[in-house]
Amino acid sequence: MNQSGKPFLIAGPCSAESPAQLLQTAKDIALNYPNAVLRAGVWKPRTRPGSFEGVGEEALIWLNEVKASTGLRFAVEVATPLHVELALKHKVDVMWIGARTVVNPFSVQELAEVLKGIKEVPVMVKNPIHPDVNLWIGAIERIMTAGVDKIAAVHRGFHQYGNSQFRNEPAWEIPIQLKTQMPDLALFCDPSHIAGNRTLLSFVAQRAMDLDMDGLMIETHCTPDLALSDAKQQITPEVLHELLNGLRIGQSENEIIDSSNELQKLRNSIDAIDDELVQLLAKRVGYSKKIGNYKQENNITILQIRRWKKTLKNQLKNGAALGVDEKFVRAIYQLIHDESISVQSQSQQVKSDGKESLKKA
Repeated sequence: MNQSGKPFLIAGPCSAESPAQLLQTAKDIALNYPNAVLRAGVWKPRTRPGSFEGVGEEALIWLNEVKASTGLRFAVEVATPLHVELALKHKVDVMWIGARTVVNPFSVQELAEVLKGIKEVPVMVKNPIHPDVNLWIGAIERIMTAGVDKIAAVHRGFHQYGNSQFRNEPAWEIPIQLKTQMPDLALFCDPSHIAGNRTLLSFVAQRAMDLDMDGLMIETHCTPDLALSDAKQQITPEVLHELLNGLRIGQSENEIIDSSNELQKLRNSIDAIDDELVQLLAKRVGYSKKIGNYKQENNITILQIRRWKKTLKNQLKNGAALGVDEKFVRAIYQLIHDESISVQSQSQQVKSDGKESLKKA
């Protein structure tokens, strides 16, 4: 956190696209946040070739020009020893190591070797793409062993299979575990890569503040709809200002007495679990809709009492094994089953209405 109690801010476009784009974005950010750090992708690790992969070293020249004009320090991602050397050559203020690099200890070690002796430039380590807290800690430890004095972690979510409202699963318990094991490490959140869209940015940013994270890294672009990469998750500097003004900033752990501090940690863990519960329930509702469609197409009744009894019996057994009260499990699953029946009925009704409309047309 800044001395003002506000989260430390790193903001800027996903990619450095042109001098004009960088300058306009930086000027607009600096109007409200003169102490922010301007982030911009210079080398972009794209999943498939043919996408915009960044301008390269030339963008570092642009960033220095923007710094001279606005006073904003700048941060870039580095993935190879050459990237580090070029970033240092052009007097970068902050470097971060991305999720796709952190997942490979060999790559992190190569970066650690070239970072040896770097004292003044902070290095931020994003979580690996897989939800493995030890892999994340290992990458941080490699950079620490190189003698880098200023290190922070960045939570940007984890790759997932299947549908979700998030681009990357938050899995809030992972950064909580990291903070528990490394309590003195500064921890930032990257809501842009967790959300993957603008509508969820505020929700993710607020959750990060509720978990007492130290700052936010938010992709910000003067004309986000025209961005060459990750357009859907970028926002204008004006929207960024609205988002940050809307955040509820609670007391930090250092401002709470010891007994309350322990209580807050426990509550944070419960909040993370609650978030997961709602996400899982949403996923289950999605499958119920698909099942409703399948039953209609194959003339199967919605209520399958044998299936319901088997499901309830299995979950009561699981609950007993885990020490969860039987009445509680039964009540929860009755609500879930009722909702499933309702969702399947609605799904079939919508499909039937659609067919009737086509007949009339």
